Amino acid sequence: QVQLVESGGGLVQAGGSLRLSCAASGRTISAYAMGWFRQAPGKEREIVAAINWMGAITSYASSVKGRFTISRDNGKNMVYLQMNSLLPEDTAIYYCAAGHGPQVSAVVGGSLDYWGQGTQVTVSS
Repeated sequence: QVQLVESGGGLVQAGGSLRLSCAASGRTISAYAMGWFRQAPGKEREIVAAINWMGAITSYASSVKGRFTISRDNGKNMVYLQMNSLLPEDTAIYYCAAGHGPQVSAVVGGSLDYWGQGTQVTVSS
């Protein structure tokens, strides 16, 4: 079992930045692709970014490409999401998830093994 705990959310003005962290425990996440998802009120959960087990391959939703960066530190069992140039439409609960396998395709395809509890990000205009 893997436990995922997100942190780093909060309230920020449009144009600002936040860095989300996802701390994993229970077992190493080095064998898993990891991803960040978000769900805004009244909307379905959507993928934001994914990263393969080595951190060498990433994938982003078109709405965040160029503004967000996903990274990981397998030695620390951590995954990060650096969010820059935030927009009000980025407001959502952000979730960290572990894919069913080491490749980005597992996350992008929605095959997820573990989820965190989420952290709220609110961007004011």
